[in-house]
Amino acid sequence: MKREGMLVIISGPSGSGKGTVVKELVKQDCFALSVSATTRAPRPGEVEGIHYYFYDKQTFENMKQQNELLEWAEFCGNYYGTPKKYVLKQMAEQKNVILEIEVQGALQIKKIYPDCILIFMIPPNAKELQKRLTERGTEDKQTIDRRMNRAIEEMEFIPQYDYIVINDTVEKAAKAIDSIVKAESMKSSRNLEIKQQFKGEILC
Repeated sequence: MKREGMLVIISGPSGSGKGTVVKELVKQDCFALSVSATTRAPRPGEVEGIHYYFYDKQTFENMKQQNELLEWAEFCGNYYGTPKKYVLKQMAEQKNVILEIEVQGALQIKKIYPDCILIFMIPPNAKELQKRLTERGTEDKQTIDRRMNRAIEEMEFIPQYDYIVINDTVEKAAKAIDSIVKAESMKSSRNLEIKQQFKGEILC
């Protein structure tokens, strides 16, 4: 019996390195990345349809009203959301779909898909987080300060996540997440059909 893929949700402060770790994970054929939609302006080097789908606020509002989003959230004055169609298609094809989203959206999806895997990613310490945000060179000091304060707020949600991964190096973090997903795939609750299969074979 073929099983659907799993939803793997990765959250964490801006600058925690989520995007880089996700790039490492999707090199494996068993993972697919859900591309989020946002109303913020593209950063240098970001490509439409690869990093994000960039929409104006009215278009985003229309998607919300037409139930085309699995979740959405507002963050630092902009909307972020997960288009539904692609995610469901990939899961049906037995891919584990990675959603790199904010805590608000993650908890919204947990209510709809209680079997999803919630992973919270953090850098080794606060000093490293500020260093990464500064070296990114895409935001001014006021924005960086706002993101540091937001990181404190986001960490209050850690107890609602299933796992926490410290992103010391990309390779270690990606390996940890891969191990989590493999372990989750072997949970008895995800493999109840095995019992029925053995029972059927014995009774035949």
